Amino acid sequence: MAHLHIDGDTLVVEIEGLDKLWALKSSLTIPLANIRGATADPGMIKSPKGIRAPGAHIPGVITAGTFHLDGERVFWDVHDAAKAVVIELADERYARLVIQVDDPRATVDLVESHITRA
Repeated sequence: MAHLHIDGDTLVVEIEGLDKLWALKSSLTIPLANIRGATADPGMIKSPKGIRAPGAHIPGVITAGTFHLDGERVFWDVHDAAKAVVIELADERYARLVIQVDDPRATVDLVESHITRA
């Protein structure tokens, strides 16, 4: 699971618990200017993941870490698909973040309320 908050002009994603081990990350910082949007998307868990490098994937249990698909890097940290949020990025190491949060709707609202669209 992940916890998100806004710090100035940056989105901070803190990976919690043992997920730090599975995802091989403890946090991510993304400038708000590089966020294209966020959506609650429980169906995303069914999409192809690509090649895991590094990370963990046990279907129905956990998807965590960096996955490479169609020339893009996607960061995953999801146990419960019903709580998955997808954050689309531009000009970042990752094309998107797929993360599990306590309250997907509140997280989407938080992110969407702090980004500006070009």
